[in-house]
Amino acid sequence: MTTYQELRRQVENLTPEEQLRLLEELASLVRHHISPKPKRSILELEGLGKEVWREMDAQEYVDQERASWNG
Repeated sequence: MTTYQELRRQVENLTPEEQLRLLEELASLVRHHISPKPKRSILELEGLGKEVWREMDAQEYVDQERASWNG
C-alpha cells in the first residue's frame, strides 16, 4: 500500500474535529511553501504611451476637451 493510501486511511480514523485541524495545518504548510506572486505597482505604468503626447500641447488639449463638453 502506498504512503498516500496509508495516510488517507489513518485520516479517516480521526474525528471530524481532528480532520479539520489537520486540514487547516496542511493548508497553512502548503501556503508557506508556495512563493507569493509579486505585487505590481501602478508606478510601472509611468511613461507608458508618452510618445502619443509628444507633439501635443497639454493646455490646448484640455481646452479642446472642455469645449467639447458644451457641444
